[in-house]
Amino acid sequence: MPIADQDVIEIELPPLTAGQSSFLPEVFKGLGTTFKHIVGSIGRGQRNKTLCYPEERRDGRAPEEGGLSDGNYRGVHRLNRDEDGRVKCVACFMCSTACPAHCIHIEGEASPWDDREKYPRKFDLDELRCIYCGMCEEACPVDAIELTPVYDIIGLSRPEMIFDKEKLLAVYDQTIGRKPM
Repeated sequence: MPIADQDVIEIELPPLTAGQSSFLPEVFKGLGTTFKHIVGSIGRGQRNKTLCYPEERRDGRAPEEGGLSDGNYRGVHRLNRDEDGRVKCVACFMCSTACPAHCIHIEGEASPWDDREKYPRKFDLDELRCIYCGMCEEACPVDAIELTPVYDIIGLSRPEMIFDKEKLLAVYDQTIGRKPM
């Protein structure tokens, strides 16, 4: 339904002054803020927050000193095991459905165990494509996938950064004593 001409309200904006149209006052305000921070940090003994990684590690440091806040840091994923040592995943595909980056690929298969219908025959997670949002962890009904505080994963090629089921279970074995995110 079109709007009638009498219902349209026209607003005339006042013209900009010379100072507003040149944006110079705003530039000087920004430079003033920068100068204030430079002068404020001189002589107060404030240390540079930059860490020389890998010589300096973030582990064991307070967040104010460049360390990790373990309560909310999301690092590499792990695939959990149940009490019998089997993969906990039931191949429901909820994590791959919830993932906004589409980095989880699962192929399910009939389970050889009596306590579940399916298990993942293949479980691949592309760590380079992942945005570490935690949606997969939230969507999982059996808490099979979790994010750990591990941040220093390396790979020399893209295929090395695609974690398969065995690699994700190995991360679980390495981080079993650490609290997941």
